[in-house]
Amino acid sequence: MKISEFKSGIFIPQVEYKSFLPEKINCEWIIDRPELATLLEEANLALGELNAYSRHVPDVDTFIRMHVIKEATNSSRIEGTQTEIEEAARHERLIVPEKRDDWHEVQNYIQAMNNAILSLKKLPLSSRLLREAHQTLMKGVRGQNKLPGNYRKSQNWIGGASLKDAVYIPPHHTEINSLISDLESFLHNRTIHVPHLIRIAIAHYQFEAIHPFLDGNGRIGRLLITLYLVSNQILHKPLLYLSTFFEKNRELYYDNLNRVRSHNDLAQWIKFFLAGIIDTAQTAVSTLQKILSLNEKLNNQILDLGKRAPLAKEIIQYLFKYPTITARDIIDEFKITKPTANTMIKEFIRINILVEKTGYKRNRIYIFKKYLDLFI
Repeated sequence: MKISEFKSGIFIPQVEYKSFLPEKINCEWIIDRPELATLLEEANLALGELNAYSRHVPDVDTFIRMHVIKEATNSSRIEGTQTEIEEAARHERLIVPEKRDDWHEVQNYIQAMNNAILSLKKLPLSSRLLREAHQTLMKGVRGQNKLPGNYRKSQNWIGGASLKDAVYIPPHHTEINSLISDLESFLHNRTIHVPHLIRIAIAHYQFEAIHPFLDGNGRIGRLLITLYLVSNQILHKPLLYLSTFFEKNRELYYDNLNRVRSHNDLAQWIKFFLAGIIDTAQTAVSTLQKILSLNEKLNNQILDLGKRAPLAKEIIQYLFKYPTITARDIIDEFKITKPTANTMIKEFIRINILVEKTGYKRNRIYIFKKYLDLFI
């Protein structure tokens, strides 16, 4: 199949509406647009640089935690949640009641992402793995009654108040198993010669076109991208997440997905996707460079703390994992007294490592602002 000759699918008459049946994608794809070949080369180079850099970052897994939090926050924001990165990094006890629903949705995404990446060590990227991630995503939040972990058994739609005025009506639920099976086969088919980034670009579009769940399709579809890159060892570490790029260019994201269906323009979607890979990989490298620079600067600063310097160094490493803390967190983590913890916090405020967030006299929350700012 030449990308320029792709036909996205057909509309199938149902009772009082027409659903869209996507064309299956498990076939050989020929890149017949020169600009795609150029972008693909740039994207592969950008990913190669990110991989090379991540291999030389000490304790890179520490910094991955904030990348996952950022991904979860931005992917959930596309769907309407209002949690900020700084809030997502807090313990639940520090979240005000009116924001806890959104906070829980972001935490579920974080857990779904982490669990899925661990599952890749024993399971292939598959329908089963995606359904398990969906079950985690929907647990105890809005959408918990919409068949968590199971494909839908009824018609859904996007936009509009009903099927009559919907912007998009995905395929009838009876088509889902066949379409997902085709998608899964495409992801693993080694008898066809399709570059990985082209393959996952097409797969993401197809997943969103199928819309197999009653809720959470966007988040699982974006999760699929990172899981594919990790499972195929294109990424050495899970450091690339496209939701920030998609959220920043939200209208273009949806327009380009819709344009595949409305104009059979798969090439434009792939161009947008590859541009996102390039932008996100370059940003990830830049962020890692800034993290290393910040770590070095802070470790030099704390040398002035004398006998407190060893403890201060340990606290700094803790802050790279948990950049939103309270005095109680420091006491519990390092088994130190309250006066010692308060003294360390005061020193960290003095040398501009911590910033007090609440303005309260009691129950204060402190943030590692310079670090958090790298992810905004």
